[in-house]
Amino acid sequence: MNVHGLIKTKELWALRTIVHIPRCSISSKMVGGRYLRAEIVRKKGRNLVSDPISNKGLAFPLSERDRLSVRGLVPPRILSIQEQERVIMDEYTRGWAARAEQEPEDEIIKSGVSPDNIRKWKVLQSVQDRNETLFYRILMDNFQDMAPIIYTPTVGWACSHFSQLYRRPRGMYFSHGDRGEMASMVYNWESDEVDAVVITDGSRILGLGDLGLGGLGISIGKLDLYVAAGGFHPRRVLPVVLDIGTNNQKLLNDPNYLGTALLPLTCFRNNHTSKMIALSGLGLKQPRIDGEEYYAIMDELMAAIKLRWPRALIQHEDFQSKHAVNLLKRYRSEYLMFNDDIQGTAATVLAGLYGALKVQGLPPDALKNQKFVVAGAGSAASGVLLTIRNAITRRYGLDKREAGNLIYIVDERGLITKARDNLDKMEELFYDLKTFAAEETNMEGMELLEVVKTVKPNILIGLSGVGGIFTDDVLKAMNKSPTPPIIFPLSNPTSRSECSAEAAQRCTGGRAIFASGSPFPSVTIDDTMIASSQCNNRYIFPGLALGAALGQTGVVTNAMINRSAEALVELISEDDLKRRATFPERVDIRDISSHLAVRVIQQAIEEGLKIGNLQAKEALEYEGEEGLKTYIESKMWNPEYRPLVYLPPGKGE
Repeated sequence: MNVHGLIKTKELWALRTIVHIPRCSISSKMVGGRYLRAEIVRKKGRNLVSDPISNKGLAFPLSERDRLSVRGLVPPRILSIQEQERVIMDEYTRGWAARAEQEPEDEIIKSGVSPDNIRKWKVLQSVQDRNETLFYRILMDNFQDMAPIIYTPTVGWACSHFSQLYRRPRGMYFSHGDRGEMASMVYNWESDEVDAVVITDGSRILGLGDLGLGGLGISIGKLDLYVAAGGFHPRRVLPVVLDIGTNNQKLLNDPNYLGTALLPLTCFRNNHTSKMIALSGLGLKQPRIDGEEYYAIMDELMAAIKLRWPRALIQHEDFQSKHAVNLLKRYRSEYLMFNDDIQGTAATVLAGLYGALKVQGLPPDALKNQKFVVAGAGSAASGVLLTIRNAITRRYGLDKREAGNLIYIVDERGLITKARDNLDKMEELFYDLKTFAAEETNMEGMELLEVVKTVKPNILIGLSGVGGIFTDDVLKAMNKSPTPPIIFPLSNPTSRSECSAEAAQRCTGGRAIFASGSPFPSVTIDDTMIASSQCNNRYIFPGLALGAALGQTGVVTNAMINRSAEALVELISEDDLKRRATFPERVDIRDISSHLAVRVIQQAIEEGLKIGNLQAKEALEYEGEEGLKTYIESKMWNPEYRPLVYLPPGKGE
């Protein structure tokens, strides 16, 4: 709902006096002591904001945003033309690469994102703005080199500077001020066909924390990989950010931050104590909405998306732990959806573990004979451990308790045992933690090094977000394992990684089988090059999403996720194994995605799920795996120039 629908005329004038809401008129507008006559436009929505003559960027007032179907297509904040000029001149004067050189303490820069990475990101963004077909052709042909530029880790820098970088609309913005309007707002997006939607609330972007509205950058980067790696059509994907405030004080203090400002109506009307109004761009920024109100907003957004695009797959991305697990439980049985941080990360880690076992010459069922120490007890760790446990119990015969006893979890208070005083509360963030809590209550609170020395694990996994906690002493203790130790420091960005590849190999005499969340160079020990694999979700989520969306499986099950992990290991080559790579690093990413999509659809059929795409089901039934793969590849979009034919508006529509 907009300002005019909530506040009476007399009160609106009072509100304008206090917070300077720009007054506008359809017929004229006072600017600099003179009236400007209104301009007639023949466009609405994305056509309008893509028109360089009529587009106002962020200067559209609230009334025009509704009247011209722009609401949700641009960030909620309103900037005057003078404010827009200031932002552009700031870049004109210095430029982002030069600015990055002057910010050596910026966490992303410390993580290894160089000013040259930022220059490359800007080049690719400019190509995407003017020619998406060319952009995706370049990305596909240079995927290994460019994926870290358009996604992690460089995307973290783009998210943290989103408000300063914003130039043109890409994706949709929903906020608390849009309550009751989301079902109509989704129609401002012109496409009737959307296959994939990535939603974030910006609360936990990579390892950087709350970036508010800037989280849209992660949704954009994710869907760029959906297109390049998974073959989704760029016109049929939708990045979304839910802007419900921020707890990031740096953003609250930033005059350029584009997020929603929330102003309680009680400031003006005592009889509307429960309502709030979005007054964007007025400096009245508020902390994040939480509790039942937060879930009500998410419910409305999810329902609006399903109403508009009932076949779309929805991916949740970078929600803070306390909401991520609850939202997954809330929607997973009613929507075709998954959470990439919980399930995509988990599937990728499971695939990496299978790959590490394959490096040792062991079959997947050897997973049940391993001992694990995990640093971190957030939503990502929860998803990883539940997926590992599901694999052990579903495939290899152990019950939940037996599988749980193989795993030891350490958080900031030390080892979590059944003696932990707040297990019930922690289970709100870490599903089924009681099963994983160690039986050895006398070890409660034991520090990581002592846990490793006592438990003698084969596998050490880091999901803590705390850089360097896998110290030399911890890594040397891991080297006591009779088999090559499997060491996975998975936190992002690089500055948050629990250890480096060099440290892991140096402290284990080159024995470690290593994979990390952030990229590290390969390590040479005694003239032997040892791969430093990157346990990156990009190996899993494009193929998982492609199979679920193309097959129209209705839901995404745990078994489908596990099957995608097993499928990835099938592609590891002998050359990969010689270098101790835990992922198929020399296989084209689209071949990986189509292979995983086949396995995901197969698993859905084996589970008895209703497959909405009968063509995919019949291709498998009548032509086998190769027939299904051929069908999947025929549906994958390729960035090629095609002949264009003009039809006047209305004809053929």
